[in-house]
Amino acid sequence: MTLKIGIDVGGTFTDFVVIHGTAEPAIFKTLSTPADPSIAVVNGLAEIAASMEPPLTLEALAARIDTIVHGTTVTTNATLTGTGAKCGLLTTAGVRDALEMRRGIREEQYNNRYTNVKPLVPRYLRQGIGGRLDRDGHEIAPLDEAGLDAAIALLGDEKVDAVAICFMNSFANPAHERAAAERVRRALPGAHLSVSTDLLPSIRFYERLSTTALNAYVGPKLNHYLDQLVGRLKGIGFGGLLLIMQSNGGVISPQLARERAALTLLSGPAGGPGAGLFYVRPHGQDKCIVTDMGGTSFETSIAVGTPMLKNDGEIARYKIALPMLDIHTIGAGGGSIGWIDEGGLLRMGPQSAGADPGPACYGRGGTLPATTDANVVLGYLDPEFFAGGKMKLDLDAARRAIEEHIARPLGLSIEDAAAGMYRVACNSMAQGVREVTIKRGFDPREFPLIPAGGAGPIHSCLICDELEIPLQIVPRESSVLCAFGMLMSELKHDFVRTFVSRLDAVDWARLNAAIDDMAAEGAAQLDAERIPPARRRFEIKFDCRYVKQYHEVSFAVAREHLERNDVAAIAAAFHAEHNRLYGYELAQEHTPVEIINVRVQAIGLTDKPQAHEKTWSGADAGHARKGERPVYIPETRQFDTVPVYDGHRLRFGNRITGPAMIEQETTAIFVSAAYDCVIDALGSFALYRKGREDLVQSCIREQKEAVA
Repeated sequence: MTLKIGIDVGGTFTDFVVIHGTAEPAIFKTLSTPADPSIAVVNGLAEIAASMEPPLTLEALAARIDTIVHGTTVTTNATLTGTGAKCGLLTTAGVRDALEMRRGIREEQYNNRYTNVKPLVPRYLRQGIGGRLDRDGHEIAPLDEAGLDAAIALLGDEKVDAVAICFMNSFANPAHERAAAERVRRALPGAHLSVSTDLLPSIRFYERLSTTALNAYVGPKLNHYLDQLVGRLKGIGFGGLLLIMQSNGGVISPQLARERAALTLLSGPAGGPGAGLFYVRPHGQDKCIVTDMGGTSFETSIAVGTPMLKNDGEIARYKIALPMLDIHTIGAGGGSIGWIDEGGLLRMGPQSAGADPGPACYGRGGTLPATTDANVVLGYLDPEFFAGGKMKLDLDAARRAIEEHIARPLGLSIEDAAAGMYRVACNSMAQGVREVTIKRGFDPREFPLIPAGGAGPIHSCLICDELEIPLQIVPRESSVLCAFGMLMSELKHDFVRTFVSRLDAVDWARLNAAIDDMAAEGAAQLDAERIPPARRRFEIKFDCRYVKQYHEVSFAVAREHLERNDVAAIAAAFHAEHNRLYGYELAQEHTPVEIINVRVQAIGLTDKPQAHEKTWSGADAGHARKGERPVYIPETRQFDTVPVYDGHRLRFGNRITGPAMIEQETTAIFVSAAYDCVIDALGSFALYRKGREDLVQSCIREQKEAVA
């Protein structure tokens, strides 16, 4: 029997989802090994092998694995912690300081103390090279080959690990960059090379420069990790297909990931939005908010029919202009440390205890109070049942840490201090959800929430209460949602070309030729990945703006509109998207629309895990009740004894009245006093605001009739 395994390496835990045939997905978690994350991958595979019936050796398991889809935070962590490679930059003479000058816009307009982010490449390693192209790609001055060789020699003497090449206007003509790249390859064969026209051949010099520098900065780190991972997998006999999750929600080969390491900067959480849609569709929904609370960070994103993409963003204040899922990340995880700022206010994170030593309750030497410590004190986590009892938590250590660092300085009881930590963490997460909903033109009240991560469902009721979200869907696989989503991902390759033209004056032959060229590149990639033509799809997008606007709006363009040269239909799609984002459009004013970039995404369809609908079991959940314990109730601000249910024994149709706790081996779900819960046909836990049975009743009725 062949297996497919999704692996998500996080800062604290490494998650595994195993799919074999038509059986239910199997879930595994193991502690991450930050010094070498590939060790945790092999450790987890060993646990999977031991759990098989009959147990297998690690080598026997590896022989059965057909596909591994892997998400990693290696590049993310290298950027966040400033531990990337020593880089050199070759750029056009006179503009080497563009990486430091950026756009000249102060990020915090009224903060005079806010300093610029430290450039990824120090000034002495940024070398200006003579030679110039105009905006149409015509050569004004030839490339200064002598100056180029001298600059390369300097970078070699400085023993740089990576070289970024980005010349002005190279998007219109890559000749100078290609000549420079060839000389770098000959002179510095061991250096990781990042060339802007290979990575991002589009307009806007600073964005292209920053993206190219980021790619060089994280490339050697990812290469080293992939060497370790591939070596360890080969050592246990794995001969299947290894795919790497990328930031746009698709997967790529390890070789392409090595060349374009920046594509993996959001690799870890990118599987979440697609998985979220899988779980809300039985409820008649085609949109959702997905949150993922890990040990170090909290990510949130939205999906409307499909996961929402954006064409640029930032990581650690560094600009990146590659297509990526619209995921907002904050430092609010289970390991986020509570502290008191200089004004005497309680704060949570972004500092994290991580996996080693971890929160105080882990008993691994940590002494600072973390979110997980607060959850133990408040009764949301059973110290004897953490990770299904495989890992015992030290309640006394959690209380001591909170007392010393939070309760005593603020003059609070330990319980009140823990409640404060819990509320501050939840409020921070709610603000993170606002970033991807309200600030993007969406009303969060209209979206069901999918809380993921081991601790996510402990906090989701308070987040939903803050945002007035009436419905949550907690999948049984919520603790490994991103790993599950990775198994649902397609192969995806993004291409972009700058094509500046007013929409009403387009050279359609030239436009279609550019689109066909990008589609041919995508087809070549899919050929190399052995995707048959019948399983391919190509999606086209334009980046447009009203003439003289600064920012563009990206929107999908139907192929038939291009075939008919239908300017009106394309303009209408732009106006609608502009209105959704900004609350107005200028169609009535007949303001001209201008194309800036044309994009093509080549998609290779993959086999997906199938939904497993359950048998109707009625409303009574008494068979799954396993006890009761005191937990903190946010609505009443006091402890109360509530029933505790075994989540693995709950069945389709079972109902639970809040407040209550539901426990599984890899997660705990807190149903607050404001919510009730029903188990849906996929076995997910649907939490709905009291009095809003309409949100789940129709789904239950339809599913009950379907299985009757």
